[in-house]
Amino acid sequence: MTLAALRTDGKRALATALAGLERDPDGEASQALLDAAWREPRAHVVGVTGPPGVGKSSLCAALVAAWRRSGKTVGVIAVDPSSRTSGGALLGDRVRIVHDGADEGSFVRSMAARDRLGGLADQTVAAMVVMRALFDRVLIETVGVGQSETDVAGVADTVVFCVQPGSGDSLQFMKAGIVEIPHLVVVTKADVGAPAERARADVAGALSLATAGEAGDWPVRTLAVSSRNGAGIDGLVAALEAHREHLAADARLAVARHRQSEGWVVQSLRDRFGRDGIARLGRLGLDPALTPGTQPFQRLRELSLALERPL
Repeated sequence: MTLAALRTDGKRALATALAGLERDPDGEASQALLDAAWREPRAHVVGVTGPPGVGKSSLCAALVAAWRRSGKTVGVIAVDPSSRTSGGALLGDRVRIVHDGADEGSFVRSMAARDRLGGLADQTVAAMVVMRALFDRVLIETVGVGQSETDVAGVADTVVFCVQPGSGDSLQFMKAGIVEIPHLVVVTKADVGAPAERARADVAGALSLATAGEAGDWPVRTLAVSSRNGAGIDGLVAALEAHREHLAADARLAVARHRQSEGWVVQSLRDRFGRDGIARLGRLGLDPALTPGTQPFQRLRELSLALERPL
């Protein structure tokens, strides 16, 4: 399946292509598609993360609807908990993220997390790269596993961390590994009123303490949003657009995606060959770092072949 065919043949063809990537990620057809898609990025990729039950799926549905109203095409990757029996997606976020199945401008793909602890599925990166070449916006909803859920920072351009009023999530935000992830913090269920505003103020206070002197060139913003009545959704869309424009300036997006690509290569090699494999690269005089413009999938193939050779 070629990228050109996916652009003309619609959602059914895309579903088939993504299934092929999951079934045979190292196959010639899969690698050709990934290489082509990597060369033609189009979408702004937004990751939505946070604890289970915080309302991520409802927020994603509201974002999809808002983007579609403005004429943007949207692809969604919803990472679900896995069935211990079949290994498949357990909750089926494609059902919980309400969208028009007949709408060719929106597409939802559920992926099973299986045994990964970072909130993403094994093939999330590959699916994101293909969908990034096809849609205006790509939305990734993580599985909601708690404090270890940080992998989304390695695939999304903009990360949204969701907090539930009255849950104590603002205290969790003080922990290093979590506070470093988001560009936007959204307090969900803002229709409850005062508790939501109090949670937003608590998060803002926690952020000011945890990131004192380290705000960088994008200070994290906090917003209160209700997916039920739509309050704050337009503000969230505007904040996402502001961060997209911020990334577009001074080549920030290219730098961020290059760093992500290097991280993908190293993590993929570690998953396949372990720490000893990474160490052996050094002994072979090979470096997993990417020169600017190098495709990570191509480099991963080259390094994998080197590690697969007999000693």
